[in-house]
Amino acid sequence: MERQRHQGMAKNTYMRWRLPLVCLLWELAMIILFGVFVRFGAEADAHWEEEKREMNLTSDMENDFYFRYPSFQDVHVMIFVGFGFLMTFLKRYGFGAVGFNFLLAAFGIQWALLMQGWFHSFKNGKILIGVENLINADFCVGSVCIAFGAILGKTSPIQLLVMTLFQVTLFSVNEYILLNLLHVKDAGGSMTIHTFGAYFGLTVTRVLYRPNLEQSKDKQGSVYHSDLFAMIGTLYLWMYWPSFNSAISDHGDAQHRSAINTYCSLAACVLTTMAFSSMLQKKGKLDMSLHDTRVRQFPSHHNSPPISVDAKNVCGTGSGSLCAPVLQTEAACSFLVFHHQVRKWALIFPLETFSEVHIQNATLAGGVAVGTSAEMMLTPYGSLIVGSVSGVVSTVGYVYFTPFLESRLHIQDTCGIHNLHAMPGLIGGIVGAITAAAATEDVYGKEGFVKAFDFTGVYQTRTPSIQGGFQAAGIVVSLLMAFAGGAIVGGILKLPIWGDAAAENCFEDGVYWEAWAAVCQRDGMSPRPVPPASGSWLPGAKRRRWDTPGALGTKWRHERWQCRLGVLDNVLAISSSVIRWLLPLTGAVLMGRGQPLS
Repeated sequence: MERQRHQGMAKNTYMRWRLPLVCLLWELAMIILFGVFVRFGAEADAHWEEEKREMNLTSDMENDFYFRYPSFQDVHVMIFVGFGFLMTFLKRYGFGAVGFNFLLAAFGIQWALLMQGWFHSFKNGKILIGVENLINADFCVGSVCIAFGAILGKTSPIQLLVMTLFQVTLFSVNEYILLNLLHVKDAGGSMTIHTFGAYFGLTVTRVLYRPNLEQSKDKQGSVYHSDLFAMIGTLYLWMYWPSFNSAISDHGDAQHRSAINTYCSLAACVLTTMAFSSMLQKKGKLDMSLHDTRVRQFPSHHNSPPISVDAKNVCGTGSGSLCAPVLQTEAACSFLVFHHQVRKWALIFPLETFSEVHIQNATLAGGVAVGTSAEMMLTPYGSLIVGSVSGVVSTVGYVYFTPFLESRLHIQDTCGIHNLHAMPGLIGGIVGAITAAAATEDVYGKEGFVKAFDFTGVYQTRTPSIQGGFQAAGIVVSLLMAFAGGAIVGGILKLPIWGDAAAENCFEDGVYWEAWAAVCQRDGMSPRPVPPASGSWLPGAKRRRWDTPGALGTKWRHERWQCRLGVLDNVLAISSSVIRWLLPLTGAVLMGRGQPLS
C-alpha cells in the first residue's frame, strides 16, 4: 500500500507503523503500571471468606458485585454500543465511528482505573479495584466519547489516543475537586461527565478549526441506512440511561429514586423533542434527517439507450421496486439499482443534506439534564419538567445554535454535542444546585437528609443553601477545567505529526480503514465518480447520459454494487463482535436472580 499523500498540506495518513507502535507501547505501559499498583479489592480478593467472617456476613450475596454488576453492564453497553452507533450517522464514516470509539474506550478504561484509583482508592501504595471502579472508569470514558463527537471524522486514531490520555487525566482531577474537595453531589455526571466532556471537546475542535472543511461537506451528511444504525445507538442509550444515572448511588432509596427520576425525564423529553422537531420544520415533518434525491444515470451495457429511473420505483413506493423493505423511502441513501428487465444502472445521491437529527440526539437530553439531581427529591413531576425543558433546548440548539457556532465562532461540532451534552449538562447542574438549596428535613426526613447529602464528619455543619452554592461552584470549576484543558490538548493535537487527514478527506472511512472506498481505489475504480460539470443535475433540468471518465465496464459496475451493499454486512459484523465482547455469559447475575456464579 502506498503512503497516502494529499494535495494542499501533503498530509501523511500512513499508519502501518505509527499506530501499532503507539498502541503496543501504551499497552506495555499499562501492563507495567497495573503490575506495580493494581490489586483486587477486598470483595474481589480470595481472602473474601475471611473478610466475610470478620464482618459477620453469612452469604456471598452481600458482595457488592451482585448489587452493582447489572448496572455496570448497562453502562458498559452504553459506552461501546450506544455512543459508538450513535455516531454512525455519517454516510461514509461508520467504521470510524464504531471502531475508533471502541479503540479510545478500551484504552481509556485502563488509564481511568489507574488515574481514578490514585485519587480515590489508593491504600498502602496499591490501588484496590472492584466493580464500582469499573463503573467509574466507564463514566470517565463516557466523557471522552462525548468529546470524540465534536471531532468525529476530522482526526487520526493517534490523535484520539493522545486526547484520551490527557482527557482522562483532566477528568480525574476535575472529579476529585468536585466530589472530594467541594463535596458536590453529581450521581449522573451532569457536571463531571457531560459539561466537562462537551466543553472540552468543543474547545479542542475550536483549536483544530479547519477553514477548508467545506471541501468535505458532501460527506458530512447522512443516508437512510446510516441514520437507522445511529438510531440503534439512540435506543440503547435511552433504555439504559436510568442505570447510568443510578449506577453508583447508595443502595436503597437513593438508587431507586435516581432510576425513577431519569425514567420520567427521558419520557417527557421524547414528547417535547418530537413536538419541536415538527414545529421547527417548514413542512411540519419530524427530523431524523432530510435528503433531496436526484437520479443520475450511467451509460448502459450492450449499447442500449439510457433509461430514466423514478425515485419511487427505485425506493419501493412504485411498481417494479427492487429494494429491500428497510430502504423503502424517497429520501433513501446512495445505492445502485440493477434493473433486471432492461439491464440498466442508475445511481441516486442526495444533493442536499440536513443532519440536525433531532430524534436521534435531543431525545436523550432528559437523561443528561436530570443527572445531578437524580438521587435528590426532585419528585416525578419535577423530572417531567426538567426532561421537557431539556428536549426543547436541545432541539432548538440543533436548529439554530449549531450553525451559529460554526459560522460565527468557528466551532465545527460534528455530532452537535453542544446541544445534547453541553447545554443539558448546564441545565442539570443548575437544577441540582436549586434542588440542593431547597432541601429540608420535612422533605427528606432527618436521617434521610443527612444521608442524601452526606452531611457527616467535616461536612456536618453544612446547610442546604451552602450546599447549593458549592453545587453551583462545581459547574464553574468544570467549565474552567474544560476550557483550559481543551485549549492545551487542542494545541498538542494540532502538531503536524499525528497523521490526520487533509480537509478534503475528512469524514471518509477509506483514509484509515480497508473500507469499500479503499477496495474500489485499489482495483483502479473511483469510489465515488465525479459528477459532470454541467447543470443537468439541477431540479427540472433535462437528464442526459453521463459520460464518465475512464472505462466503466461490467466489472466496475458489479464490484461497485457489491462494495456499497457490503458496507451493511461489515458494520453488522463489527456490531456483532462488540456485543459478543460486551455480553459475557453472566446468566443469573445479569438478571439479578440472586444466584452466585459457580
